[in-house]
Amino acid sequence: MTDRLMLLDTASLYFRAFYGVPDTVKAPDGRSVNAARGLLDMIAKLVSTYRPTQLVACWDDDWRPQWRVDLIPSYKTHRVVEVVTGGPDVEEVPDPLEQQIPVIRATLAALGIPIVGVAAHEADDVIGTLATRADVPVDIVTGDRDLFQLIDDASGVRIIYTARGMSNLEILTDASVVAKYGVLPTQYADFATMRGDASDGLPGVKGVGEKTAATLLQNHGDLAGIRSAADAGAGMSASVAAKIRDAADYLDVAPTVVEVAKTLDIEVPTARLHPLDVAEQDAATALAEQWNLGTSMTRALTALVGTA
Repeated sequence: MTDRLMLLDTASLYFRAFYGVPDTVKAPDGRSVNAARGLLDMIAKLVSTYRPTQLVACWDDDWRPQWRVDLIPSYKTHRVVEVVTGGPDVEEVPDPLEQQIPVIRATLAALGIPIVGVAAHEADDVIGTLATRADVPVDIVTGDRDLFQLIDDASGVRIIYTARGMSNLEILTDASVVAKYGVLPTQYADFATMRGDASDGLPGVKGVGEKTAATLLQNHGDLAGIRSAADAGAGMSASVAAKIRDAADYLDVAPTVVEVAKTLDIEVPTARLHPLDVAEQDAATALAEQWNLGTSMTRALTALVGTA
């Protein structure tokens, strides 16, 4: 089996599971377990289909890092339910999902899947660092477009995109990004900076949408080239140049917010996926019984058998 590292954008997946899996089965204590069961089913499908030899659950130790907020105060502000001084703000998460997070962490541990997070950083930054440092092909599993900037055919980094659901997974490569947006993955962060993203509280450059942003990048290479041309009044219409210049304060800081970190101090997990031994299977089965995870755990365990 060819070595392949799979990186899970874990929150992206368990949110999708929570909203996509009917909440009809409960744990014995009455707790919802649809997100936990759904995530197990996702892992089973991903492992069976793509055959990674290593799997890491990347975690949001801080979903809204203060250093990003300091640069753009509106960053994810609409999702804050409580501001915490000196620590991560509290994100708006439905109570039935919040109660499942400890169960999700326990199931990942039972399957031997390491959870990796870094203080003051998002899972995206963990993914960026691990993908950049990997010496084997990498599959990033996410429904988040921000991670398109990491796609790199030359290094074997691709995205398994979940936005259309687990039954319609898309494998995205350099060509996919060019076909959809007209820019290279290496240009995607600049593209996203100009376009903006209301879901992340990024205003973008007023009056510059996807088509204009793509054309500017095609003509000038990167944001620095675009800003230089705008200052010189060359290579674009006067109105577009004015919009770029008017957004100077935003463009001074936004690229740092949009670009995922690639140099975090992370101890890269070395554990390989493997079929569980008898004691590990018993522990996983006991956990499944405790939380009524049923056939979802069974499917995940079966998928691991194929990693031998």
